Amino acid sequence: MSDRTPPLTVEELTALVAGGEIDTVVLAFPDMQGRLQGKRFAARFFLDEVLHHGTEGCNYLLAVDTEMNTVDGYAMSSWDLGYGDFALHPDTTTLRRVPWHEGTALVLADLMWEDGSPVAAAPRRILRHQLDRLAAHGLRAQVGTELEFLVFKETYEQAWDAHYRDLTPVNQYNIDYSILGTGRIEPLLRRIRNEMAGAGLQVESAKGECNPGQHEIVFRYEDALTTCDQHALYKTGAKEIAAQEGVALTFMAKFNEREGNSCHIHLSLVDDSGNTAMPGDGPDGMSEVMRHFLAGQLAALSEFALLYAPNINSYKRFQPGSFAPTAVAWGVDNRTCALRVVGHGRSLRFENRLPGGDVNPYLAVAAMVAAGLHGMENRLELPPACPGNAYGAEYPQVPTTLREAARLWEDSAIARAAFGEDVVAHYRTMARVELDAFDAAVTDWELRRSFERL
Repeated sequence: MSDRTPPLTVEELTALVAGGEIDTVVLAFPDMQGRLQGKRFAARFFLDEVLHHGTEGCNYLLAVDTEMNTVDGYAMSSWDLGYGDFALHPDTTTLRRVPWHEGTALVLADLMWEDGSPVAAAPRRILRHQLDRLAAHGLRAQVGTELEFLVFKETYEQAWDAHYRDLTPVNQYNIDYSILGTGRIEPLLRRIRNEMAGAGLQVESAKGECNPGQHEIVFRYEDALTTCDQHALYKTGAKEIAAQEGVALTFMAKFNEREGNSCHIHLSLVDDSGNTAMPGDGPDGMSEVMRHFLAGQLAALSEFALLYAPNINSYKRFQPGSFAPTAVAWGVDNRTCALRVVGHGRSLRFENRLPGGDVNPYLAVAAMVAAGLHGMENRLELPPACPGNAYGAEYPQVPTTLREAARLWEDSAIARAAFGEDVVAHYRTMARVELDAFDAAVTDWELRRSFERL
């Protein structure tokens, strides 16, 4: 839990409600896909009732597919169990104004069962558990996420009606680092940057990317839970602001055959006094702690791929020469590797380049912490860094399909030891549901190749 001052205190919210400036409070939690689900409350009712007692939500919200269909296979929620409720308890350290909605504040919730026990499969709880394990070693994780997205001139409704075909990107060519390119849509980027700042996020920068219409906005690192909370808020808010501006943006991992949307995750460790634990006198300027922690990332990378790449589409990013990784390797400032060590001194950290823009940040960061703890607790040795092009070198390869990743996750002793049988089974079911849906679908690719010619 962050020890910083929340963006909006309960006392400030109470005053804003009394003065008529806030009339709506959103209470939301991140679901399995990292999306915010919840309710909008009249602000006075929230203060009088929900703030102290919470509210209820159907527990199917952690047992549905991406399209919100009820599905079989989840132990915690089913027709046989009656699809009861769990409780949403506000975490007031996350309370903030939402500038892109008039008169609105938002607070995130933790999920509890009726007896007060936490919902083990809830992404926020999964991350909390790993951070508690890390704290037992006297360490805290600091994390930054870098999300790319594609922007199109059509509205979300127009894109839906067009079946997401023949959409018009806001830029027509590669604008990586181009000031001219970002200037084309600066009104949208500026709104997102400024209104995220108004919601308590600390904006660093915006830049163009390679795929036509692709951009990235980066925020300052925070403690791990705060970063993930802000990541979830940012994805929701950016889509809402885009809709208000009459355009559509997507964070999906691979929209077309060009560059996909990545979500590089940077992680460093500090001790209880706030001193960095990463630099040291070892090879490459790393401490023993960092070397073991990084070795754990390599050891668990493939088995935890399901948490880094949770969807069918996620695996389309992993192409040689695409700046998305294919090799389970690490290197010093080497973008061909899955794990990239960057920075010096206090800024020394590593970057996980496996996740795409579709990642659930809570699950991915929990996986990184769990992998690092596996390396520390077993004192794993870090192999030599990759000195060149990891795409063409002899390294183990990251999983290439969701099916492979799900099998590795299900069979993983590391995952069971870190997350428990219930969590492993829950997210294996999530993968099975997606695979079953995809296996039953007839794709445009099949129609184009088969309709006339076969």
